[in-house]
Amino acid sequence: MLAIQISHPVPHMKLDPVSLRLFVSVVEEGTIAAAAKREHIAAAAVSKRLSELEELLDSKLLNRTNKGITPTDAGLSLLYMARSVLNNLNEIVVQMRDYSHGRRGSVKVLANISAITQFLPGLIKSFMELYPLINVSLEEKPSLAVTKNVAENQADIGIFTRLPHGADIEVFPFRTDRLVLLVPYGNPLAEHLSVRFSETLEHEYIALRSGTHLNFQLIKAANDLGRSLKIRMEVSSYDALCLMVQAGLGIGIMPAGSAEVYKMDGAKVINLDETWASRELSVCVRSRDALSVASRLFLEHLLEGQ
Repeated sequence: MLAIQISHPVPHMKLDPVSLRLFVSVVEEGTIAAAAKREHIAAAAVSKRLSELEELLDSKLLNRTNKGITPTDAGLSLLYMARSVLNNLNEIVVQMRDYSHGRRGSVKVLANISAITQFLPGLIKSFMELYPLINVSLEEKPSLAVTKNVAENQADIGIFTRLPHGADIEVFPFRTDRLVLLVPYGNPLAEHLSVRFSETLEHEYIALRSGTHLNFQLIKAANDLGRSLKIRMEVSSYDALCLMVQAGLGIGIMPAGSAEVYKMDGAKVINLDETWASRELSVCVRSRDALSVASRLFLEHLLEGQ
């Protein structure tokens, strides 16, 4: 004999957060009337929602007596799950509102080494104290790469040493820094308080790597004098430059603010008497109006007091 199994059709209604919220209210209040008052809805509407919920889940969820309403075992299980679901839904609303108001989000920042070592640590710290739910991602890049990447929408905000560029970006003044000469003790230049750049060109240099604005700036300054820069070694960071100078391997030029960061018992900082030693650092964005709320808040934080 062929056995035919007949399954009951699943009701077309869908589980929705309103029904779950009403169910939780009924269980917590103990009566439909009290739940209806709490939710500002007619008692008949609450009762209808509960019946539809039991039909949808194919389970008896509530025991109704003269003393009130209590959950069945199935209803108690649903109560825990419903509270969790409603809490998660509420958290979605809260977090999305945080994004729209700029309290939550992320900002990708590209900056050259001068900005990172001199200015950004304190600024990022104060920003994150104001907006702890905004994540700031910081990556070090040479100035030209900063402008190019921001123009190509690979970062939200860039900070670079002001230089000619062909990038389609909006630029704002940020800070100024001043270049100084770093020499090891024992070098003849260490006897001076201030020197001209031309006086340094007989000495071998520890230079920041090719592609950085500082490397380009020093080579150009030497070429403008009809001289060449004697580069003994290229390094990728200011701390490496300081260590090499202190070891007596050469002299170096770096921003005064960066030189103050490093402890240098074996080297002396000397003023560089050149107009080009004063430099402008700038902030760039592809479009200020197109920034996310979080990115716009970070931009405004950078530009405060400018």
